[in-house]
Amino acid sequence: MKSATKVIISLLIIIGIIAIPVIGGYNTLVNLDQTVNSAEANIETQLQRRMDLIPNLVNTVKGYASQEKEIFTNIANARSRLAGATTLTEQAEADGELSNALSRLLLIVERYPDLKSNQNFKDLSIQLEGTENRIAIARQDYNTAVTAYNTKRRRFPSNIIASIFSFPERPLYKANAGAQTAPTVDFSNS
Repeated sequence: MKSATKVIISLLIIIGIIAIPVIGGYNTLVNLDQTVNSAEANIETQLQRRMDLIPNLVNTVKGYASQEKEIFTNIANARSRLAGATTLTEQAEADGELSNALSRLLLIVERYPDLKSNQNFKDLSIQLEGTENRIAIARQDYNTAVTAYNTKRRRFPSNIIASIFSFPERPLYKANAGAQTAPTVDFSNS
């Protein structure tokens, strides 16, 4: 009887020794995964903030620069793509297009000194700049969270736990291919 009790106690100790790191590793992966989800939601929140500001900015500029129709069309198309993006990759591509279109819009403003002195335009520009900074920080926070998650996910024994419980690798937020290229500025009136 005593030997059966010793065997049971030994098995419980072995199971406990195995279970504690598995539970701890699983909980760590869950926490890191939720941090990534939260960081992704923060990017989406800031992108939505920017999308809400853009119509006001565009309408202010339209009053002064009505002949710049192409840029307004590009902004509208990029906003539509961003609103319809379903994956992080689509979102990053549409965000890059929108950023490029906004950069061109702000460069066009240089041609219109009256617009630059318009208080509504100044206020919207300041809000947009602040939002762009928030988006950049949200992207950095997301990539930091993804790096921590993916690193933990790949380390032993977490890689086994991640495989068993289906914790997928998460993609980093990457700028679209054209984001490193500055837009061409043409200040001629032709």
